[in-house]
Amino acid sequence: MKTSDSIPVKYRKDYKPSAYLIHETKLDFDLFDDHSIVTARLKLQANPNADPSDSLVLDGEELKLLEIFINGQKLESAQYETDSEQLTVWLDKVHNLNYQQNSFELMTKVRIYPNTNTSLEGLYLSNGKFCTQCEAEGFRKITYYSDRPDVMSIFTVRIEAAQQKYPHLLSNGNQTEHGKLANGRHYAIWHDPFRKPSYLFALCAGNYDLLEDHFKTQSGRKIKLEIYVDKGKLEQCHHAMASLKKAMAWDEEVFGLEYDLDIYMVVAVGDFNMGAMENKGLNIFNTKYVLAHSDTATDQDFEDVEAVIAHEYFHNWTGNRVTCRDWFQLSLKEGLTVFRDQQFTADQTDHAVKRIEDVKVIRSHQFAEDAGPMAHPIRPDSYIEMNNFYTVTVYNKGAEIIRMYHTLLGAGGFRHGMDLYFERHDGQAVTCEDFVCAMEDANEYDLKQFRRWYSQAGTPELTVTSEYDELHRKLTLHVKQTCPDTPGQSNKQPFHIPLKLGLLDKEGKDLPLQLAANPEQLTGDILHITQLEQSFEFTEIAQQPVLSLLRNFSAPVRLHYDYNDHELAFLFAHDSDPFNQWEAGQRLFARVIWQLCAEQEAGEVMQFPLHLVNAVQNLLSSESLDGRFKALALTLPDIKALIEEVERVNLDHLIVAHNFLKKELACQLEMDWLVHYQANHHVGKFQQDKTSIAQRAFAGVCLSYLVALEKPKAYELAVSQLLNSNNMTDAETGLKLLMHSNYEDKQQLADDFYQKWQNEDLVVNKWFMSQATDPSDPTIERVETLIEHPAFDLKNPNKVRAVVGAFAGANLAQFHRKDGQGYVFLAEQIKRLYSVNPQTAARLTGAFNRWKKFDDERQRLMCEQLQGILQLPDLSKDVYEIASKALG
Repeated sequence: MKTSDSIPVKYRKDYKPSAYLIHETKLDFDLFDDHSIVTARLKLQANPNADPSDSLVLDGEELKLLEIFINGQKLESAQYETDSEQLTVWLDKVHNLNYQQNSFELMTKVRIYPNTNTSLEGLYLSNGKFCTQCEAEGFRKITYYSDRPDVMSIFTVRIEAAQQKYPHLLSNGNQTEHGKLANGRHYAIWHDPFRKPSYLFALCAGNYDLLEDHFKTQSGRKIKLEIYVDKGKLEQCHHAMASLKKAMAWDEEVFGLEYDLDIYMVVAVGDFNMGAMENKGLNIFNTKYVLAHSDTATDQDFEDVEAVIAHEYFHNWTGNRVTCRDWFQLSLKEGLTVFRDQQFTADQTDHAVKRIEDVKVIRSHQFAEDAGPMAHPIRPDSYIEMNNFYTVTVYNKGAEIIRMYHTLLGAGGFRHGMDLYFERHDGQAVTCEDFVCAMEDANEYDLKQFRRWYSQAGTPELTVTSEYDELHRKLTLHVKQTCPDTPGQSNKQPFHIPLKLGLLDKEGKDLPLQLAANPEQLTGDILHITQLEQSFEFTEIAQQPVLSLLRNFSAPVRLHYDYNDHELAFLFAHDSDPFNQWEAGQRLFARVIWQLCAEQEAGEVMQFPLHLVNAVQNLLSSESLDGRFKALALTLPDIKALIEEVERVNLDHLIVAHNFLKKELACQLEMDWLVHYQANHHVGKFQQDKTSIAQRAFAGVCLSYLVALEKPKAYELAVSQLLNSNNMTDAETGLKLLMHSNYEDKQQLADDFYQKWQNEDLVVNKWFMSQATDPSDPTIERVETLIEHPAFDLKNPNKVRAVVGAFAGANLAQFHRKDGQGYVFLAEQIKRLYSVNPQTAARLTGAFNRWKKFDDERQRLMCEQLQGILQLPDLSKDVYEIASKALG
């Protein structure tokens, strides 16, 4: 068992520059099926900006050292030592070496075993192909190196392997040489002219299908584009190629950023812990975010591929050309790049829909993280295992903080700040502070208080009250901000919060905004909230307005304002801000759900509020609203987000209330749902345009309400959609709705679906997920069967996420069964997995983090499983950190 004393904690305050820099890195890989030999030649020099040291310490794990030389001189055992985590060389014991004044070359040769590397970090074999994943600290599993982001080097890589089995030999940069060798082997040499840290290194070797294209930059350079996929999957990567070209053009147009190498490569890999990786010039992707065809991918899959392709491409500048000084600064590249990919997707699709979807992630997942045992600022102060901090806080909340710069400074000001950031820091490893300074200096804008978003954890709360004075035609807003205590942090200082707002007249039109005093506190329609308590007096308000607060979700905060039902219905019908129009509907739904919970608590019969019918009916029939927006607006609030609204939840009552409201809305508006379903569901020629995508989304929501009625005719519609659809969007919708219903033949339909798609891994994952998320009681037995299914593979993260992750994360009814069997099942899978793939096991462990939200018995059962996990022998740091923090 691991103890807190045996696992070191890393602190941001302890950062020190590396004692040695690596100017050049030459790597030679001899790849064989059962092992690989890696020879590294590093040109090192003492760092003039660091404390001098007579020992050179390099990171290295799971390496067998075969040879070690300095300047051609073979080292003796007394001159170095190795342990399970590093190589130490005592330079003062090396003869004729002036290590403080002159550069020197260290050569090491190691043996590694990619074929047995199930952690999917470093160099590993996936489906008969070599692949790497080095972020955050995987390079140390390849060779001895200073595996930290502030040590940047020029890499030259030689790869040698059997030509017939591994005809494609790929690495970063531009290929400079290739050729045949004896014994059926061949080689390729790659040179990357841009300095990079080791986490951006990549290597792939295998036999792929290749899609080729090119892109011409604004300056006239022709860039070669290549996407490598498994044999037989070529037709599924045309969308990824089109997405890449869109992203390259968008980055030039919006940020003036051109690609810098001669070639850009993407390789799709089936076994991958993450979504994708932005290695310089050679991006390695999970197949989920490359492969897309209308037969096998949903509309959401297409959008996700486009977004992730763009995200990794955008990293070429925000992450590669300018990288992180240390891993505490991760949001410097990830928060910024998520914001960039969100803006890109909004431009390609629909700004309102994209904004709502992004906020749903914040509320359902990030708010929970902010309020849980793993709460941390977007720039953490400490960690045990860095892989645990690839979180929705660092990524998605980090993107919200970047969005606030854009809100405060405007699009032009933000662009000026970005230009200065690149001008100052191109080719450097920098900090979040450097980014803030660039924004400040480019705009002459004081962001001193805004910096608190980087250091303070938790979700700020804004409580707003209002007073209208009809006689003096003025409205006064009182705003109070608070932020709850989080682990290691209390007594939070006030944030700078941009509160975007509108005041609506009786027709729903926005009234002019004018403050009676301190006009600097209002910029356009943005109030600057900078104190714990503030009051704002708006003048020339001719009638009592309806307040539209936190428009476009202008800050990642919880807003408390005592709206009445009439005001919410008015905003739902009239607000010109699409986000707040959606938000008003969600508040209406949530209010009803909580009332239904209260009625259950009191032992009363649940009552359906008829006032909802008109609001929903008006939205259904609106001709001005997009179908995707309607689909979002008509979907009831996510139960996970609702749970975060209360200190402790009666989950059983909440689920019953949620189901009751859906069924009653279905019953009250049965004909409306049917009419709109029939009007929007098409079985003719498939089209991927915006109108068709919107119609499929709207029709899917209408069908979900019809199926909630549990009537034979509704089941017939869903079965017909599943069996007769000409696209995966409609087929998956039909499958999920039927699997989550009481339809008696649903298992036969599931079996038939599998038989049809058993050779398409990504579709099989949808099949897994649709069953693992079935909220009915037999599901626990079904998931236990699914993990024994021939298509399931514990070593494949996508499969684990599709069954175990989906069950624990998206099936609240069955994961939180009163008998605790859901908890037992998850703990058993973590115990099977922690020594196989620590990263995946740790993410599964996070499903226990919010145990304090539930009733006493569920709390006891979850803690029992967490304690059992902590007793496991040789527990990985990844899992230990999550489980121990969850228990406090």
